[in-house]
Amino acid sequence: MRRPKGIKTRKAVAKRFKITGTGKVLRSHAGKRHLLATKNAKRRRRLGSVKVVDSTDAYRITQNLPFSH
Repeated sequence: MRRPKGIKTRKAVAKRFKITGTGKVLRSHAGKRHLLATKNAKRRRRLGSVKVVDSTDAYRITQNLPFSH
């Protein structure tokens, strides 16, 4: 059966970003995958938290996530 054409979500973007209820875009920090023994506890804690994406980048992200806003 053929799939109907239409807009699609960019899945790579959907895995990396989250849109809040108010429309802000959240991202996670890079650098928490490996080599954690060399990073101090304060730095590891900070890398675990999420951060709001800058407004200049948020527009491009929301364009790739058509069903989330």
